[in-house]
Amino acid sequence: MPPVIDPEKCTGCGTCADICNSGLFTFDRKKDATPQVTFPDECWHCDSCVLDCPAGAIRLRLPICYSLMYVEADTLHPKHKENC
Repeated sequence: MPPVIDPEKCTGCGTCADICNSGLFTFDRKKDATPQVTFPDECWHCDSCVLDCPAGAIRLRLPICYSLMYVEADTLHPKHKENC
């Protein structure tokens, strides 16, 4: 699932297009006020566009299978073997 850019927050700086390793974004300042997600299926979900956006205008939608991998470490408890 591709990143979502909030056009209300986006300042049109193009940072997301510059730093994306996958080349997901295209941005032509003459045509567009905000970058466009051109290749949504190529997203690696690395979160770099979200972290580097100075305006906080990008939200990353993770597929459910990826979301299941993110677990707070302090919620994990070791299992204890019970004596039979």
